[in-house]
Amino acid sequence: MAVRSTAAPPTPWSRNLAEPKIDETAFVHSFSNLIGDVRIGANVIVAPGTTIRADEGTPFYLGENTNIQDGVVIHGLEQGRVIGDDQNQYSVWIGKNTCITHMALIHGPAYVGDNSFIGFRSTVFNARVGAGCIVMMHALIQDVEIPAGKYVPSGAIITSQQQADRLPDVQDQDKEFAHHVVGINQALRAGYLCAADSKCIAPIRDENAKSYTGDGITVLELERSSEVSSNSLGAETIDQLRYLLEQGYKIGTEHVDKRRFRTGSWTSCQPIEPRSLGEAIAALESCVRDHSGEYVRLFGIDKGRRRVLETIIQRPDSDVKPATSFKAPASSHSNGSYSSSNGNGNGSSSGKVNGETLEQIRQLLAGGYKIGMEHVDERRFRTGSWTSCKPIEGTSTNQVISALEECIASHQGEYVRLIGIDTKAKRRVLESIIQRPNGQVASSGSGSQKSFTTSTTSSATTTATSNRLSSEVVDQLRQLLAGGSKISIEHVDQRRFRTGSWTSTGQIQASSEREAIAAVEGQLSEYPGEYVRLIGVDPKAKRRVLETIIQRP
Repeated sequence: MAVRSTAAPPTPWSRNLAEPKIDETAFVHSFSNLIGDVRIGANVIVAPGTTIRADEGTPFYLGENTNIQDGVVIHGLEQGRVIGDDQNQYSVWIGKNTCITHMALIHGPAYVGDNSFIGFRSTVFNARVGAGCIVMMHALIQDVEIPAGKYVPSGAIITSQQQADRLPDVQDQDKEFAHHVVGINQALRAGYLCAADSKCIAPIRDENAKSYTGDGITVLELERSSEVSSNSLGAETIDQLRYLLEQGYKIGTEHVDKRRFRTGSWTSCQPIEPRSLGEAIAALESCVRDHSGEYVRLFGIDKGRRRVLETIIQRPDSDVKPATSFKAPASSHSNGSYSSSNGNGNGSSSGKVNGETLEQIRQLLAGGYKIGMEHVDERRFRTGSWTSCKPIEGTSTNQVISALEECIASHQGEYVRLIGIDTKAKRRVLESIIQRPNGQVASSGSGSQKSFTTSTTSSATTTATSNRLSSEVVDQLRQLLAGGSKISIEHVDQRRFRTGSWTSTGQIQASSEREAIAAVEGQLSEYPGEYVRLIGVDPKAKRRVLETIIQRP
């Protein structure tokens, strides 16, 4: 592998002629420039068009598994140093598992901690960015220290410590996205190294040559097309499988009939031990086919034998159901994903807990979450003045169900909702209304974020039905407005959806619920065939309180 690296030139401040030190497992593209005392750790990838120039400020350190993407510039002033994690002085220190993305500028003295993400065209100068921070696009960070685990929004200019200290915390989905980018670049690093090794690339070329059909389409491409189009799993379910395999999770599937679904008595399908995505898809399709007319769910199993991304992909009343909103896991707890449905049990007014609610309770308990309940009458519902039911002391499913039914029975004719609480992060992971004044059971919401499901008046329901928005989305809009949250819309096409590259249409300026509904419907009409999601932002805390996809291709 030819690498364009040269020694530091002799200067009035240094005549040591230091040269880059590159770990043998790293990949440095020949169209990048490395000059001087640049220390590159294991499994680093340096993309084409980058300049890492330790000729003035020196030395530089790039930690293991870090990726330096196209067009990045890393330079440093002759004066000024930062203390690296090894307690030595550096002009630039970039930790491990860190992403410095396209066209970013890191100018020393600068420190970027482990597991951080610096977005496109952002600048870090004379500053420290703590571990686990997410800096989005076109941001400037100068003369400050960003505490660990903070989120810097796109376009932000952070030049005072007061601004830095007020930054919001990084959300779980942001961490997973950064982790995903690291994984992608590790795959690219391995691929580039293989491409430069004749022993590695020759068998792949031979295999590709043998697999071409007369039309110039590879057998692999035909198989992949067939898997997606003829087997109804849906692109998002396949994305979920791909993600689980990439992250090293084992894959499991379970099925249950309608009767046993209410008691949660799931049965495992045949174990899946795939060597490729194609084999995983085939095994999943086999389980779905063998258990048509039943519920089928997909999940991953981590090294600690905990479940992650548990998602129902087939229901008795429909064909195979694509995962409702697959993205990287939104919580470090297992079972952080709660599936939605159209309801499948008796109304809560009868004191019965339906199958969906039972499933949510089981998943919350399995994930180590605390469970609570709240109620409110119709008048106070409009102001969001919920009152807690009696605390749940039990930790078993039966004890929780008993307490839940007691709350429902004590508050007939009111709204009752189930609460999931992450006690470590001190935040709610689930808010799901399970009883309404008319006895109707609400569909369960996603547990990875707060679910702002509220009731609809008859007029609101009519509006939603006649204007493309579901009653749940209208409810979410209503509660966001009532809570003083800002509302915006983001959209993305199917290709960019896989990388999470959403585009914002800007804040919706609406003084009433009707105006907000009209604005959202207008956005849906403007982006047909794309994913569209509704965003709620708490203007005081400067963080998102809601992200929900309201349109799919």
